[in-house]
Amino acid sequence: MLTELKEIVLRSRATLIEDALGMVTLFSLLVAGLYLSGNA
Repeated sequence: MLTELKEIVLRSRATLIEDALGMVTLFSLLVAGLYLSGNA
């Protein structure tokens, strides 16, 4: 089972990086939106 997980991670490394960047972007947009709406 661990070898299967390693293979999945190695095969989808680029996708995982893109997903992490997308998550960071969405989170920062959410924080910025909440910050701006609180100061408006």
